[in-house]
Amino acid sequence: MPSLSKILLPVDFSERSAGAARYARLLAGRFGSELVVLHVLTPPQYEFGALDIGGSMLNELYRNQAAIARREIEAFLAEELSGLNVRRLVLEGDPARQIVDFAHRERADIIVMPTHGYGPFRRFILGSNTAKVLHDSDCPVWTGVHLEECPRDVATPLASVLCAVDLGAQSSKTLFWAALLARGFGARLTLVHATAADPEQGDNSEVNWRVDVRAAAEQEVLRLQRFVGVEADLIIEPGDPAAVICSAATRVGAGAVVIGRGSAAGVFGRLRTNAYAIIRQSPCPAISV
Repeated sequence: MPSLSKILLPVDFSERSAGAARYARLLAGRFGSELVVLHVLTPPQYEFGALDIGGSMLNELYRNQAAIARREIEAFLAEELSGLNVRRLVLEGDPARQIVDFAHRERADIIVMPTHGYGPFRRFILGSNTAKVLHDSDCPVWTGVHLEECPRDVATPLASVLCAVDLGAQSSKTLFWAALLARGFGARLTLVHATAADPEQGDNSEVNWRVDVRAAAEQEVLRLQRFVGVEADLIIEPGDPAAVICSAATRVGAGAVVIGRGSAAGVFGRLRTNAYAIIRQSPCPAISV
């Protein structure tokens, strides 16, 4: 069974980092987790290596940046995170690589970070570091709502958790994590699965096709629930997975949606290819397992 004994919170001291920290605080307070606040300092050679700047100047620049980073990491939301088991660290290197390596080395149970989407164009993409962490990390990644304004108050416990399954190999792990969240917060758990889009309206064979597809999906979902040992409400609808899942999240008032990142391809294995779209469009934070 999954646990939440260690939460990794990468920060860049922006308001979006503060928004992610409030979700991390909510989780750490509920599950009694250790919260590791991590800032990755990019060496000046990464930024100025192509410029004609002397080594001594780069070293002095780095020392100044490192001193500022150490002060900022200690001060970051010190009051808001008081009372929790918090460890604060500054590392050096490529941010995404260091985050992934640290999470693996320290066996973090989840990484909490913002999507870093800004402006009317950026709503279509994820920040490069977030995308790399989502692609490379072994543990689940909690990403906040992909909106311009970060929520300032997320103290309200999760009342509803939506778990999206594509019925591939990753689905049981995804449901385990959703069940963990739901139990931890005493939340209502809902399962959602998007089947293939309906064909054109036509003869009885097409009607029978829709009925058969839904029946097969229901059987697979029930088998999945029995395997994991949880009960949940069920939503099965045809259509684009991201649209179906995000619409369902709105209807059930989900405080978080749990999705899979590593499912196999195939008729039931379309969620992985839609993970970024779900994260961008979700009305609530997404946990990618």
